[in-house]
Amino acid sequence: MFQNFHIDNLTHFPKELDSLLNQQRKVIDNITKSNDTSYQKVLKPLQDLNEELGLFFTPLSHLNSVMNSEETQKAYEESLPLLSKFGSEMAQNVELFKKIEQIKTESDEAKTVVSHDIRDFVLSGVNLPEAEKKRMEEISLKLSELSNNFSQNLLDATNAYELIIRDAKDVEGMPQSDIDAAKEEVEGKTVYKFTLQIPSYLAYMTYGPNREYRKELSKAYSTRAPENAEVIDQILALKNEKAKLLGFDSYAQYALETRDASKEEDVITFLNDLADAALPQAENELAELKAFAQNSDAIKDLAGYDVGYYSEKLKKEKFDFDDTMTKPYFVQEKVLNGLLDIVSELFDVTFKPADVPTWHECVKPFDIFDNGKLSGRIYFDLEARKEKRGGAWMNDWETHYIDSEGKTHLASAFVVCNFSPTTKTTPSLLRHDDVVTLFHEMGHAIHHLFGKCKERSVSGINGVAWDVVEFPSQFLENFAYEAAILKRFAFHYESGEPISEELMAKIKETKNYQAALGILRQVEFSLFDFKLHQGFYQGDEVQALLDGIREKTSLLPAPKYNKFQHGFAHIFAGGYAAGYYSYKWAEVLSADAFFSCLDEESGFDKEAAKGYKEYILANGGAKEMSELYQEWLGRKADVKSLIKLYEID
Repeated sequence: MFQNFHIDNLTHFPKELDSLLNQQRKVIDNITKSNDTSYQKVLKPLQDLNEELGLFFTPLSHLNSVMNSEETQKAYEESLPLLSKFGSEMAQNVELFKKIEQIKTESDEAKTVVSHDIRDFVLSGVNLPEAEKKRMEEISLKLSELSNNFSQNLLDATNAYELIIRDAKDVEGMPQSDIDAAKEEVEGKTVYKFTLQIPSYLAYMTYGPNREYRKELSKAYSTRAPENAEVIDQILALKNEKAKLLGFDSYAQYALETRDASKEEDVITFLNDLADAALPQAENELAELKAFAQNSDAIKDLAGYDVGYYSEKLKKEKFDFDDTMTKPYFVQEKVLNGLLDIVSELFDVTFKPADVPTWHECVKPFDIFDNGKLSGRIYFDLEARKEKRGGAWMNDWETHYIDSEGKTHLASAFVVCNFSPTTKTTPSLLRHDDVVTLFHEMGHAIHHLFGKCKERSVSGINGVAWDVVEFPSQFLENFAYEAAILKRFAFHYESGEPISEELMAKIKETKNYQAALGILRQVEFSLFDFKLHQGFYQGDEVQALLDGIREKTSLLPAPKYNKFQHGFAHIFAGGYAAGYYSYKWAEVLSADAFFSCLDEESGFDKEAAKGYKEYILANGGAKEMSELYQEWLGRKADVKSLIKLYEID
């Protein structure tokens, strides 16, 4: 059965972790010294140990992200060196490596586990001389510390800033729900507080009428955590050193060993081709926006901090539509229940609220039943709060697999977002972008939760190549634009009236509004990340690289003070180093799959959904994603589907 979410004592956690790791060391030592080279006696128990460790440690790492405090930080920071040391010992255990090399297996899943394990041993330096192995261990430890420092610096900087607006005219025209969320009483006077937390920040950048305040907020956001400059230098130096120790020319080359993309030039060519395809349309989109800002407010020098504001106004004029028209229809609770109903219907599962411990009162846990049988558990933590790091993500906890004693384990996962919180006057209301985000994270979650593999190492999202792991999330998010899907949960929070056909048509019609500018932005991030890890950059060279890429991708010059990299947590704290391109790489699969499954009337072809669950979701990392895709649809994904999805001319 499932674990309950709890940590008995944060103070004792590192000590308990150390004790668990020492127990595991004994088991690993016994496996290593035994004469047995059968899969059942070597790799099965090793996977049990991985699950045991994940079950113990994930609650702390999760808590540190969603209920951050001095206690969680301390326990987490003291635990990292213990885990890093243990990981290095495992990765450099030569005797165990030799034993795994001898294992013969029958099933395809087990063969994949063996080949992945051998590959990972080699990439961890198992064949290196002792002194270099020791250095690899030091590098791993330091990188885990630096990644945590980067994330903590960003969270602290985000929480440290607030913009107090005293004049009501400076919030005039903003959505009432955003005004209510910002409103505070200070010494008997009403003020409006905006922060760098995403719902608050985006609210003012999109609707805030005072240009100077937008500039101030934007500057605060893009200059957060200047101390991360030094952290970045250290991370890049260590990643470069690690790659060189293993015989690679660069960290990017090393990273591709475990990816779907096989060559560096394939990634660069793909990104440049995408930029070239988007550039002419992006130039037209920007020219239109500049002309609109000048005609509206005599703005002759459109800046980055104006883009969100005037884009929203132009969208309203052009399509007679903006987010304020749809936001009242997307009540968080109804959207979530609607999403669960849709997933239930498409994939023949049922969600039932679970009465189990959680980390915060707003968390909603559900048990999942497949054909009447309990098959998984999911927790939703959807509202922003200051103890929670920004962004949205899915975190896997338990994994579906069969252990060494023949017992079946079930999967569980957490979906975390930062939506506008419920207030005394208004429920939590979502922008349509938020609805898309929730679908996206749910796509990740069902990839893990619907896994049916017997081997833990390839079940759910385990063993899935990093640059295709976004496929299921992007695939599901595409349906959040379809009227047949939206009408199931879009009801006005006050009147209960369903969303009109006209508004749903506007959502679809505006989906690709400024799509080319959006593509250029993603290509900019992806090229910066990949090229950064192809060479060795330090200090001012990092900014110079970004500036060089922006000459092609950024049609509006970024201000000198903009230090985007200091907040690029995806690559410096989130595992996307030399892998940010994955979002677009995987989108070729998701776009192609979307057009293969789309049904205009119901939103989704149920027969196709059944195949998607059976071939893609159930098989996790047991085979290459391109192979699973071929088995599902009988062909390769077509790159043109991506251009079609964005309606790029």
